Amino acid sequence: MTRSLGNIIADSLQLSLNYGERLLKDVKPSQFARFAAPGGQIVESNHGAFIYGHLSLYGPRILTQLGHAAPVVPAGFEAVFSKDAKCADDPTGTIYPAMGVVTQFFFDGYKAAAAVLRETPDAALQQPNPMEGRMAELFPTLGSLQAFYCGGHLMMHLGQMSAWRRMAGLGAA
Repeated sequence: MTRSLGNIIADSLQLSLNYGERLLKDVKPSQFARFAAPGGQIVESNHGAFIYGHLSLYGPRILTQLGHAAPVVPAGFEAVFSKDAKCADDPTGTIYPAMGVVTQFFFDGYKAAAAVLRETPDAALQQPNPMEGRMAELFPTLGSLQAFYCGGHLMMHLGQMSAWRRMAGLGAA
């Protein structure tokens, strides 16, 4: 069987999206942007709002890098979810957007990216990575960059969600 590079990347992305859906099971909107506190001890570890919000920025980025129209990133997302933002506990629900807004943008962006990846010719993924600096050194082609965004980067942060779930008393997904 021959599989295009785009399909190979999208296969991994789909596995990650399925996992991302399972990790949301039993998470209440009221706890989505809260630090976990096992045994009453607050743990300053990324919570669901930050994890899904941060990751949601990459679906549109993938689409843009592949030359496709991308959904507009909602106002305020970059400020609170960028790679330079710091996760904060949000007991009053005033820092982060609502759980449904964050997760909808996350899933919509990646589902659109998966569809585009499946149609992207191998030659397009062999093009040089459009980023500069360390990211271009680590991932010299557009395909290697997308494989990272859809695999390692996504699963690393979803692993944080798995740990947060356990600290929040929700167990494994």
